[in-house]
Amino acid sequence: MIGAVKIEHAQALLGKAMLKLRHFENQDLELLVEYLNCDDVVKYLSTVIPQPYTDADAKWWICEGCKADFVRAIEVNGVLAGCIGARRKQAEFSKSAEVGYWLAKPFWGQGFATEALNLLAREVSETTDIVRLQAMVFEGNAASLAVLKKSGFTAEGYLQKAVYKNRRFYNAHLLGKVVS
Repeated sequence: MIGAVKIEHAQALLGKAMLKLRHFENQDLELLVEYLNCDDVVKYLSTVIPQPYTDADAKWWICEGCKADFVRAIEVNGVLAGCIGARRKQAEFSKSAEVGYWLAKPFWGQGFATEALNLLAREVSETTDIVRLQAMVFEGNAASLAVLKKSGFTAEGYLQKAVYKNRRFYNAHLLGKVVS
């Protein structure tokens, strides 16, 4: 659960929201641990994110994990709000990238994920040779589907039993967008 003081602090800052994407920093450690131990935040995230999420996990992420591929911290008014990234595919798919993102609960429902995804798509298009972004979304994750559609992604497929998490199968939606 996210601490009440941090929620109040985050909500106070949201009055005049300024979002930017940046690299992760050592100062993000405490909030990463807090956010990624929230069941609602990790419900639809990959199982590669350890649970429970520890200080050691956050240190590894900040020092090494986020350096691979195209990963950015989402910051709102100077506060870490989440993470977004694009992982380049391999071989003949090397001009495509898989998009993933998450936001801490105090930042949900305010358009921040859509804004971050649009910024990421623009940065990827302008700084890499990637021409296509795609995302797989667990069935039931209506908020993420809405974010992708608002950002110009289109439905390309529906994959039955594509995800196995917590001893349960999930169907998944595949969405894509050409960025260049």
